Amino acid sequence: MMAVKGATGPTTAAKSPKGLAAAVKGRMKRSRNEVVGATGASLSTNEEKLVAFAVQGVVTHPISSHHGFEVTREGLLFALPGVGGIVYSHFVGDPCIGLLGDHIEPGASVANFDKNHGDDAEKSAFAVYAQLGNTAVVASGDAKGCIGTVIGKHGGVEHVIIHFPAAVLDRLEIGDKVRIRAHGMGLAIEGTKGLEMRNTDPRLLARMPVEKNGGRLRVGVAAIVPAVLMGSGIGADNTHRGDYDIQLSDPGVVAARGLDRLRFGDLVAIEDTYHGYGRTYRPGAVSIGVVVHSDSHIAGHGPGVTTLMTSLDGDIEPVVQDGANIADLLGLDRASPGQHHDPQLLARHEEVAGKWG
Repeated sequence: MMAVKGATGPTTAAKSPKGLAAAVKGRMKRSRNEVVGATGASLSTNEEKLVAFAVQGVVTHPISSHHGFEVTREGLLFALPGVGGIVYSHFVGDPCIGLLGDHIEPGASVANFDKNHGDDAEKSAFAVYAQLGNTAVVASGDAKGCIGTVIGKHGGVEHVIIHFPAAVLDRLEIGDKVRIRAHGMGLAIEGTKGLEMRNTDPRLLARMPVEKNGGRLRVGVAAIVPAVLMGSGIGADNTHRGDYDIQLSDPGVVAARGLDRLRFGDLVAIEDTYHGYGRTYRPGAVSIGVVVHSDSHIAGHGPGVTTLMTSLDGDIEPVVQDGANIADLLGLDRASPGQHHDPQLLARHEEVAGKWG
């Protein structure tokens, strides 16, 4: 393959095998249906049995390799911003492809550094128990009392990614404490025996484009991804934490599936993958997740996806439609922490932010 280097970083000039590109393009067309007209609010769940409790971490510092550069899938060297810290320039809902960065996490990246246990018990608990859609509250520093929304989990580093309005990000500092109201682990949809939920606050499910269709669940998504593209993160022993990456190294498949238009926060379906006990290739299975970090130039890596639901027997029917992004569903933007939070917490947030002018 001949490598080419453009304004958005190294890419490849290689073309997809015609058979593969045609196959995935045709399958995508068969997967398209009319728009899902209902939301998860129409579903019966076990929400009243779920436990809500606090987990806490600190805003992380960005990390880098010792020498400061990485190697692309074509064998080129590059040095770009990477994982962690506070990102001011990109928010959930923004494009995550073509950035001059690698594995960028929009908003604030938070982790528990587990100073009390040598076996990473607290670090793991923080990454596992936080759920997408959970309310996060700044617990120290100038932004104390302001709220945000959990929008992703990044494996390996065990970061929980949190959306905060721009004004809050400007006042956050590395090391500030952030408390999360962890709520959602164990969530299940009644009458869907073959479907398993992961990493989802009930308030997020209530706003997702989801409806029952006989014995199946129709879910609105921004894109449908073939299992052949999935990379880093395969082999993990569970899907209650972290993510795994969509490889964008095949331009033909990427174009056929519209993956060059992915945004932070997009709901995506992954074909032929089961996420019940890790991430496994299983023909006919379907999993739904959220895009949580940006593209990557490293072999086997790309936009990361945190799991929301999975079905071994294909009881999920993905429907490609507009607006299937958690920024749109929860009302997250540069000025808003989201409108799904407790009214008292929202009032406290507005009180603190109002003092900044």
